[in-house]
Amino acid sequence: MNAPAEPRAWNTRAQQRARRLARVASALGPAPRGKQVANTQAVALLNAAIEPFDRVCLEGNNQKQADFLAQALVQVDPARVHDLHMVQSVLALPEHLEVFELGIASKLDFSFSGPQGARLARLVAEGRLQIGAIHTYLELFARYFVDLTPQVSLIAAQAADADGNLYTGPNTEDTPAIVEATAFSGGIVIAQVNEVLDRLPRVDVPGGWVDFVIPAPTPNTIEPLFTRDPAQISEVQVLMAMMAIKGLYAEYGVQRLNHGIGFDTAAIELLLPTYGESLGLKGRICRHWALNPHPALIPAIEAGWVQSVHSFGSELGMEDYVAARSDIFFTGPDGSLRSHRAFCQAAGHYACDLFIGSTLQVDLQGNSSTATLGRIAGFGGAPNMGADARGRRHASPAWLKAGAEARAGRSGAAGTPRGQKLVVQMVETFREHMQPAFVDTLDAWTLQQQAGLALPPIMVYGEDVTHVLTEEGIANLLLCRGDEEREQAIRGVAGYTPVGLARDRRMVENLRDRGVIRRAEDLGIDARDASRNLLAARTVRDLVRASGGLYRPPKRFRNW
Repeated sequence: MNAPAEPRAWNTRAQQRARRLARVASALGPAPRGKQVANTQAVALLNAAIEPFDRVCLEGNNQKQADFLAQALVQVDPARVHDLHMVQSVLALPEHLEVFELGIASKLDFSFSGPQGARLARLVAEGRLQIGAIHTYLELFARYFVDLTPQVSLIAAQAADADGNLYTGPNTEDTPAIVEATAFSGGIVIAQVNEVLDRLPRVDVPGGWVDFVIPAPTPNTIEPLFTRDPAQISEVQVLMAMMAIKGLYAEYGVQRLNHGIGFDTAAIELLLPTYGESLGLKGRICRHWALNPHPALIPAIEAGWVQSVHSFGSELGMEDYVAARSDIFFTGPDGSLRSHRAFCQAAGHYACDLFIGSTLQVDLQGNSSTATLGRIAGFGGAPNMGADARGRRHASPAWLKAGAEARAGRSGAAGTPRGQKLVVQMVETFREHMQPAFVDTLDAWTLQQQAGLALPPIMVYGEDVTHVLTEEGIANLLLCRGDEEREQAIRGVAGYTPVGLARDRRMVENLRDRGVIRRAEDLGIDARDASRNLLAARTVRDLVRASGGLYRPPKRFRNW
């Protein structure tokens, strides 16, 4: 007769958590101030709390960085803490990759690398870093709750109180998703804060979800990622913005939308109160936004174009303006913005009718990517924003019109009726250093081999792209009858790039006759009218004036 099996333990995560906390207590000694740990003990805390092969989330957002904890992590003992699996949305700081160079971490799942893109590509090529996957933000957050749950999370907040309650302020960003996944799965949450207060303006994260609070010696880094100086907007970008407003926003009646980062979309925002007003579009387009508080949107808000803005994060200098415009932004009783990247990504995916953004490369099928040879920038939120939400069931005029065009292009209006999200790639035909934006084959295919990825790192799939907009015109891919027309439509707006020069001229003119390709003149736009004088603000100082002095730009954007 077999001996009875040992009863299964159902609380191993709780036991592991208790062991970690006991090690911390042994390493640091009794905590004289509850959950508060001196910043001089940060490295000792991490050495005790983190184990080899742990999944560790180091909060690195688009803007807010847990920079002090990043500096502490690179100082841990690699003999004690090694082979970590880093799970974080953004690689922005040198320390985010230094952990791999030091042997502290070996595997990475992320979304966007931005300024660290070239260094990341080098580490991957050298075999010193294994990429699990390049995610979109919402995808990575989802995996925090499934198979990439952090065992230790290092986060940043504006302030804490004695009980460990946190106030994240305007830049909440990724914090709620990180903390909830960690705190409710037996993990350890460590927060760096700028200050400790007796009473918080509001509680964004309950103290019961936070294990340790470290007052950092300096405020955490916040990058003004979405600020674009209007003085740097070119007249080519003004022309493209005019085509976007008249040829897309007006034609589809786009009310709910998301703009990507860049001067192209900033030009659109600054043309709404001028060119858009001249077309009689106020109240008919661009009322509801999933968007950070872009300074370039100030003139449109002041002119009454905007009804609501929900934000992924905040923007330095916009704090007073946001507080004074609480009818527009999502703010608390304290007046500060409540941003939330996960919720805003969901809003951008399901509740918006249009996404318009830029990219580094577009191929002949309309696939695009910002992962190029020598620079793995990642995707951020673009794959969420720039994807048709197949689960959407509510209708809107813009969504229904795009869906009808897609059915007509595919099968002469046959098939089950449904809508489609408008996904626009807005790019100049040549990028910086005269690199063509249009290519026969994306670098993503080579990167797939170099990094050993299961799939090429394509940011937005061509099947989701509805329009390509360049200075040459708009290609409506919804109306294309097959792959050959789609290829020629893209070539038709690719200008003097090698891809554009290889167009079938007769076929491109046929597509233009059918309205698949439309040049500026086809839209009734005279390119000579594309002047910077159309911009509602032509300098950062103009934006400050438009805000009534409420916008306080960072010093680097002040030129007066």
